[in-house]
Amino acid sequence: MPSSSRPQLTVEQHAREGAWVLVVGGELDAGTIAPLHRAARAAAAAVPTVVLDLGGVTFADSSALNLLIALHHSTALRVAAPQAQLLDLLSMTGADQVLNIYPTTDLACAARSVDSSPS
Repeated sequence: MPSSSRPQLTVEQHAREGAWVLVVGGELDAGTIAPLHRAARAAAAAVPTVVLDLGGVTFADSSALNLLIALHHSTALRVAAPQAQLLDLLSMTGADQVLNIYPTTDLACAARSVDSSPS
């Protein structure tokens, strides 16, 4: 079986300060996003605040953008630690004006009580 040089998507989850945190690593695109989609939807249905720590995401495409916008409409979503490529995508599409973006997971969790109602 040939091995792929493409990084696998990882999703680790834990509760923190009343929020559900998903720590994501790897590439987020149509071929890899399914595990994050399932985990994020389950979290959004179970808790009022979801924090996506995207510091380990090395690439994101429109699939990731679509998921972020959908989550924003279904829960109090906090996007934490996005890297430059994802920040560029969010900026080019105007999503950075809609989403709650924080430089760290610590700040995203701390801010949850201030802006916790979904749009």
